[in-house]
Amino acid sequence: MRVIAGKARRLPLKTLPGPDTRPTTDRIKETLFNILQPELPDCRFLDLYSGSGAIGIEALSRGASYAVFVEKNPRACACIRENLAFTKLVEDGKLLTMDVLQALRSLEGQEAFDCIFMDPPYGKELERQALEYLAGSSLADGETLIIIEAELHTDFSYAEELGYDMIRSKEYKTNKHVFLRKRK
Repeated sequence: MRVIAGKARRLPLKTLPGPDTRPTTDRIKETLFNILQPELPDCRFLDLYSGSGAIGIEALSRGASYAVFVEKNPRACACIRENLAFTKLVEDGKLLTMDVLQALRSLEGQEAFDCIFMDPPYGKELERQALEYLAGSSLADGETLIIIEAELHTDFSYAEELGYDMIRSKEYKTNKHVFLRKRK
């Protein structure tokens, strides 16, 4: 796995061995960031369920001004720290070693993020819990682009009831990216 483009282009990133994390493949990451590129210059990026930190690091490499990484697994957090240091992006990132809902509560009151990405463990409805929280939070507003990586069959029909509009969905062989914004 590597940084695809930007100031840290081609630098390899470490990942955790084993089933604890599911790194986004370079091909899918490239497709995702081709879609996100217009949103990235000077954006504030929130990477929930960060794993190795590859998505937030890619955002920083491509022009995001600041990224917050949220990961509760201590081994994954060590990996994120190493990747931020190796890519020389440590000054632009903040790592919160805690549960996602705890992290969101600790960030409450700050200005809204421009992009929020989440890739939670599949099949546990953790994306729904995060979306429920963000629906009433100052961390996301009508301009915030929320991207969720999920299993292909994951149902997001509840998102409209929570006050989100689905902007687009990009499907791959086994998973998909869903793009949402809070209704204004």
